[in-house]
Amino acid sequence: MGNNHNNGSGGEQWQNGHRNGKPLPERLPLSKKQRLIKVFVEGYEDVAFWRSVFDDYESSKLTFEISVPPRADLAKGKKIVLHMAVSKNADPDTFYCVDSDFDYLFADQTELARQINSTPNIFHTYAYATENYLCYAPSLHNLCVKATKNDMRIFDFERFFRDYSRTIFPLFLWYAYSAQINSPSIFPLQDFKTSVKLNYLEVEGNGADTLQWLKTQVDRKLKTLRSHHANIEKGFPGFSHLLKTRGVTPDNTYLFMQGHTLMDNVAMPVLEAVCDDLRQLSLKRIGSSQRQGVTLANEQSNYNNAMQDIRNALLFNENYKGCYLYSKVKKDIESYLSMIK
Repeated sequence: MGNNHNNGSGGEQWQNGHRNGKPLPERLPLSKKQRLIKVFVEGYEDVAFWRSVFDDYESSKLTFEISVPPRADLAKGKKIVLHMAVSKNADPDTFYCVDSDFDYLFADQTELARQINSTPNIFHTYAYATENYLCYAPSLHNLCVKATKNDMRIFDFERFFRDYSRTIFPLFLWYAYSAQINSPSIFPLQDFKTSVKLNYLEVEGNGADTLQWLKTQVDRKLKTLRSHHANIEKGFPGFSHLLKTRGVTPDNTYLFMQGHTLMDNVAMPVLEAVCDDLRQLSLKRIGSSQRQGVTLANEQSNYNNAMQDIRNALLFNENYKGCYLYSKVKKDIESYLSMIK
């Protein structure tokens, strides 16, 4: 009886690995010439991203299976994946994919970064995390179209995220530098999140008023940091040069900031504001048509039913493959695949 339990979802009963008394499906058999590459990622939210990456390399000879670490304790995360990668039982036909965090930016200055760079079947995002790709600015208009079914361009996402990046770049230096010198208490992540988040977006003027408000918050925080840590900025010129060699510029800072902060506190407020205006424009257009009564109500209902949740659209975004950092990921994978064929 100890092997019976209810998983709490949909009333499904499980017994000895069977669901409602039926065995769970098994993997489809591989063809004789096909080679299975297992790919382990940090968490469930990363599976779709890396599936999209490895889709480009599926063939009659190679197939990939993306999953979280197969541990009895269900432990996940970057440390778990990297521990698997360097264990004695590591298989060259197994890939390990992780978020870069700051390890890429700090080059080989930390043991973790050296481990990632010296293990050929570890692949990392180059951007801070998978979320940064999902928020890739040139892709965001298309997400709004999916969510609202309105293709009118009322907002320049690329210009906004460039201006946003320039605005927060001074604080990004403080945050990243304090992490590099292993003194995160100088500027903790929570303080950085609070300092760079957007509480609102004025769509008119392409967010100029919002960015001006943000600059005021950034300047206030910089003043506080400088008053408490007067000598820290002496190390910034050399650190800024290091970041530049890794591809960081004031214009693209958003690709290297903490991923969940970018998604939840920046991209989502922007997308929600733009989508709300696009929906209102569509409904106004429908309302001002010559249709009346039931016909008009049906048109409005059809439009409302066609709309999609913008967060879901963002989570399943795959239009980031034009990002220059993504080409680095592909180059690493292709180089390793050429070695093991």
